[in-house]
Amino acid sequence: MKKGNKDQESVMVRLATFVVDKRNLFFLLVIIGTIFTLFSRNWVEVENDLSSYLPIHSTTRQGLDVMEEQFTTFGTADLMVANISLEEARRVKAELLELDGVQSVEFDDTTDHYAHASALYSLTFDYDEDDERCLEALDRARESLTGWDVFVSTELGNTKGDIIDAEVNVIMVYVAVIVLVVLLLTSQTYAEVPVLILTFVTAMILNLGSNFLLGKISFVSNSVTSILQLALSLDYAVIFCNRFKEEHQTLPIREATIIALSKAIPEISASSLTTIGGLVAMMFMQFKLGPDMAVCLIKAILFALLAVFVVMPGLLILFGPLMDKTQHRSFIPKIPFVGKFAYLSRFVIPPVFLVLVVLGIHFSSDCPYVYGYGSIETPKLNEVQIASQMIEENFTSKNLVALMVPTGDYEKERMILDELEQYTEVDYTMGLSNVEAMDGYMLADRLTPRQFAELADLDYELAKLVYTAYAVKNEDYGRIIGGISAYRVPLMDMFLFICDQLDEGYVTLDKEQTDDLDEAREQIEHAKLQLQGSEYDRMLVYLTLPEGGEETYAFLDTVQETAQKYYPGESIYLAGNSTTEADFKAAFATDNTVVSVVSILIVLVVLLFTFRSAGMPVLLILVIQGSIWINFSIPAFTGTPLFFLSYLVVSSIQMGANIDYAIVIASRYMELKDQMDHRQAIIETMNFAFPTIVTSGSILTVAGLLIGQMTSEAAIVGIGQSLGRGTILSIVLVMFVLPQILLIGGAVVEKTSFSVPSAVKKHRASGRVRVDGLVRGEISGTISGTVHAIVDGDVDLNLISGYAQEEAEHETQEN
Repeated sequence: MKKGNKDQESVMVRLATFVVDKRNLFFLLVIIGTIFTLFSRNWVEVENDLSSYLPIHSTTRQGLDVMEEQFTTFGTADLMVANISLEEARRVKAELLELDGVQSVEFDDTTDHYAHASALYSLTFDYDEDDERCLEALDRARESLTGWDVFVSTELGNTKGDIIDAEVNVIMVYVAVIVLVVLLLTSQTYAEVPVLILTFVTAMILNLGSNFLLGKISFVSNSVTSILQLALSLDYAVIFCNRFKEEHQTLPIREATIIALSKAIPEISASSLTTIGGLVAMMFMQFKLGPDMAVCLIKAILFALLAVFVVMPGLLILFGPLMDKTQHRSFIPKIPFVGKFAYLSRFVIPPVFLVLVVLGIHFSSDCPYVYGYGSIETPKLNEVQIASQMIEENFTSKNLVALMVPTGDYEKERMILDELEQYTEVDYTMGLSNVEAMDGYMLADRLTPRQFAELADLDYELAKLVYTAYAVKNEDYGRIIGGISAYRVPLMDMFLFICDQLDEGYVTLDKEQTDDLDEAREQIEHAKLQLQGSEYDRMLVYLTLPEGGEETYAFLDTVQETAQKYYPGESIYLAGNSTTEADFKAAFATDNTVVSVVSILIVLVVLLFTFRSAGMPVLLILVIQGSIWINFSIPAFTGTPLFFLSYLVVSSIQMGANIDYAIVIASRYMELKDQMDHRQAIIETMNFAFPTIVTSGSILTVAGLLIGQMTSEAAIVGIGQSLGRGTILSIVLVMFVLPQILLIGGAVVEKTSFSVPSAVKKHRASGRVRVDGLVRGEISGTISGTVHAIVDGDVDLNLISGYAQEEAEHETQEN
């Protein structure tokens, strides 16, 4: 390498020299980062509830916020005991009720709770659903049922996260093995494989260690980011490694690494822009899981770039001597038949492809998107899903919707619930106005002193005194003057008032009455915590409809309209799995268009500056977007429900990542077509591009398919299956359709070129000359293209970009 004045060196060469010479410092920083990651990865909070990512303005999101602020939601769990008699089932209920932490057990003789020799117990615990004591109480319930066939369905704890983490760890092992095999097959020297693996592992570790900076990430991002990071960014390390091997043919290890890095930084950075651009499209989604995944994946790619640029140079120097000793023949064959086929079919394939694109547009619009998990069958079931499936097979599943209205008017609430129960779509309802307290009276019923005295078995005169005290406390003096006997007070309010008076010693009852009152107080307080807030009351509506579907979504509007009729102009909120799905559907109607348009526009801008032609970006995007349309037409043909999130995520990744395959082919062909006839140019292009495409494409395909087959989470399954299938389609189209399009579309590309570079300077020299840049001229013959070479002979060039300088022969031999 020439050692001259630093002012004559390019910025990239100086930067590359610094990185290479300070490699031990970067190794130390990585080691420190790795140690830090051992602690920081445990600081990441993972969100397992997709409804948390609903748009802030959505009905469900607002309803969930109200519920969280004003109501207590006690932990619950469904326990099914199989192969049990009815008599034994009753005894088990009594045993469960005696357990510490169990507030209530719902079980009766109806088919809702006993069927097919199986008993279903709905447990409610004494603690909020986020309280760890719920899990402790559930464990006690499990232990009490030792010896029985028990199936537990609950949303308590982080069961979903633990299951997904375990599944992803297994997937990572399989992906690692596949990657190792692919790299061995596509490598030119065995020692380059550990360099590539160590580079990726470094990127993965540093990325995981930085997730805590995001505060909270979704379980989807937490699960698939590392796998997709490998699949999306491995190309960067491969490009740099190939550059190094090319430079090392004429330069020593250190100098080859410096020159290779100086050239790889702009090249790899430009390559990453399309992938990042596709991911940026998810930032514009209303459904906030999109921005969550986009940030996580973009950060992962940036760490991959960082690992390639600052860690891999040191690894190349470290493993360089071993790479020289472990060279082997290439295992990837030449594929001249693909180029020959492309040339022969250049007038046939493009029209066929256009027909497929039109069909793809049509059928992809009929893709059976779903917005919940109810109709999705995952290839693998975890123990929670198995338990839920067993319960659903034996008992009718419940579809609960919470309705929240302004607090205080129990009569309106009763009328709303009575009206809703007239619909066949409603199984039953529950609210303060229709929850029975005792003897046919509801919690919210307003009782006179005499009615209350008869209900509570109190002396009538004592009851009037209690009512008078209640009126005084609430400053309702008019009731005292007007006659306390006609004073009506909600039953639950009076019960709680008496309990307070009893605690303060103003009222004295016998032990039996006190015990009854304490039991009633506990039930009423639990009911109020769940159903009454400071500003809103909550009513529970149990539907006979499935959680998803147009009929369900339409009936939710009916529920909203019914409540709004009694509270005109006031805020009414609905929340539940069905409302969540309805809001997912509403957000998707906008997000699918936004993601498609934004990803295409961003990639289009990148390609415009890459090829400086308006025609080339359109041709390349047409091929990849065509693969996306065809990809999401397949579920329409197979009738397979697809979780809506899969389209939003995969279409962004497919556009951003798979377009790189098209860029490799298009760039190489545009470079060769002026140097040889078009037939030979396309043959050489496909031979050149095949190793890159097969390396990156196979890894992304395998990663997607493994994710789709080895996880039990429906959202992740859809992403994996769609990504694997879409990558296969993209590979097929760029290998067997894009070449034909380039052959017949070359004229369009030339005519739409908006920038023709001109020579910036003339360079003539003889002897040993280093040429690095875009040139046109003679080097023992005519040459046109991008050149990275050392020339021995006469040079007469128009230097369009880059540089050319004379070198002494001995300088290239320096180590």
